[in-house]
Amino acid sequence: MKIKEIKINHFGKLENKEIQFADHINIVQGKNESGKSTLLKFIANIFYGASKNKKGKQISDYDKYKPWSQEEFSGKLTYTLDDGTQYEVFRDFNKKNPTIYNEQLEDISKQFTIDKTYGNQFFIEQTNVEENIFYSTLVSMQQEVKIEQSMQNAMVQKVANLAGTGDDSISYQKALDKINKKQLEEIGTTRSQERPINIVKEEKFKTQDEIGTLEEYKERKQEILQEKEKKQSEIRQIEEIVEIIKKVKNIKENEKLEKEKIKLSENLKENQEQKKNQLENQKKVQEQELQEQEIKTNQEKQKSKNKRTMPSIIILVVSILLEVISIIVLKNNIIISICALIIVFSIIWTAIKIKKQKMQKEKQKQKIQMQQKQNIQAKQNLETIEAEIKILQKNIEEQEKEIQNQKNLMQEKENVEKEKIKQNSNQKEQIDELFRSQNINWQLESKEEEKNRKKLEYHSLELEESTISPKLEQIALLEEQLENLKQREEELNKENEAIELSKEILEIAYKKMKQNITPKLTNQLSKNIEKISNGKYTKVHLSEENGLIIEKENGEYIEAEKLSIGTIDQLYLSLRLAMVKELTEETMPIILDEAFAYYDQERLKNILQYIDSEFPNNQIIIFTCTNREKEIVEKYDINHKIIEL
Repeated sequence: MKIKEIKINHFGKLENKEIQFADHINIVQGKNESGKSTLLKFIANIFYGASKNKKGKQISDYDKYKPWSQEEFSGKLTYTLDDGTQYEVFRDFNKKNPTIYNEQLEDISKQFTIDKTYGNQFFIEQTNVEENIFYSTLVSMQQEVKIEQSMQNAMVQKVANLAGTGDDSISYQKALDKINKKQLEEIGTTRSQERPINIVKEEKFKTQDEIGTLEEYKERKQEILQEKEKKQSEIRQIEEIVEIIKKVKNIKENEKLEKEKIKLSENLKENQEQKKNQLENQKKVQEQELQEQEIKTNQEKQKSKNKRTMPSIIILVVSILLEVISIIVLKNNIIISICALIIVFSIIWTAIKIKKQKMQKEKQKQKIQMQQKQNIQAKQNLETIEAEIKILQKNIEEQEKEIQNQKNLMQEKENVEKEKIKQNSNQKEQIDELFRSQNINWQLESKEEEKNRKKLEYHSLELEESTISPKLEQIALLEEQLENLKQREEELNKENEAIELSKEILEIAYKKMKQNITPKLTNQLSKNIEKISNGKYTKVHLSEENGLIIEKENGEYIEAEKLSIGTIDQLYLSLRLAMVKELTEETMPIILDEAFAYYDQERLKNILQYIDSEFPNNQIIIFTCTNREKEIVEKYDINHKIIEL
């Protein structure tokens, strides 16, 4: 892999910077604080992104290199892989994912895996080099070689770690000790006390005992819930019946009003019937009186016919005749005078009698006429009464029809309302009984009392439940606590299994490293250190007991801690260079940031010649603030490119 070109828009102190790299050795020169380390970080962040995570540092890469006065925080890098394919990566560092273009400048970003946390994994998929490996092997940064004498042992340990585990920050034994310590402190064992696993188990057993003592409340809670449900059902049924009773009562009250109307009609009818009866009685009386009057009238008429004036006249004539006869026979003047007087008296009496009879007759006639008028008036009255009786009879008949219609309508309405109520209820028989009931108010009061009693019973259950609820809440909390404890126990067991597995894997990896990788690395390291030191040191050996052992020219073995700082620097760098060939099938760039600060001229010449000869196909990028590297490569005609910052 070769980095061909970079274009920095704004990154840290660098802005509007374009740099082309050679395929082999590139020496990037610049004064201190000129941006050399920033350029190195730009390259790494293009591949892996500028993390906002501090990762143990005081400030994250994102915050450290984000320009203060510019919103633009971006750049582009062009590179080729060993198979000749070229890619361009543009990254806006404010965003998690970059844009990747192929040689045809087609956006192929979606062809690679996009991790939710780390973003697009294109570079890892292309090279199989993760960010931590990139920094621990391919890059040797300035702060990693500038160490004091007091840090010499730490540096030797880093070399031993790198040779033993492949990572200069990891020691197998320390890692194993740390894992065991973590396992004991964060989990514990069956024989430990007051460790997480022991505390969890003790709390679990204690919680189970507490739950057991409160279980009876849980059972009573279920009983209360069932009883409450039953009471609610009963209350709903009673409320349904109450509503039905109210509806029936309302219907009956409406019927009562209708019946009162009917009663008024019936009373009116009765009044009319009474009036009719009175008129009929009156008719009978008047008919009787008329009949009697007609009889009297007829009698008077008959009587009037029988009364004649003839008897008086006859008597008068007879008297006169007798007087005449007496006169003729007796011929006595006195007698004649008496007779004459008698005759005169008879005539006068007769005249008076006749006049009186006439007067009586006239009076009788007038009486008869009056009786006849009364009879006519009585007949007219009878006719009026008969007419009124007929009208009353007609009204009574119409009233009877109206009353019957009202009754029929009332019954029909009741049937309709009854059917409506039945349609929405299952209490059909009870509804019929309610409609037949004569004391609907009593039934309503009875059901209301029953409903209130059921509600009181329900309220009593609620009160009992409220007294149990705190205990049940305690059970719920204990059960939740127990579940959490079980879950925690399971998590601890899983963590313990994971730790045990990691220990097994670590041991397997360590043994494999010792058997395969470590011998190869130490062999390569021996060759590297021999070339770099001009044969002063020929062999490096890694021992678990003694650490790194170095063989001198005379065959003597000495511990690495006894070497000079410069030699340890050479040892550390040579081991990292040896690791480069084991990382990936890609020929990766090697980046050295002020890595030769403590090298003398001889050592610097040796390392540059070594890099040139041993890594002819690798791109080498050397960051420096001096001209020493430039002078050496020019003096010994080493192919290179100088880049000024």
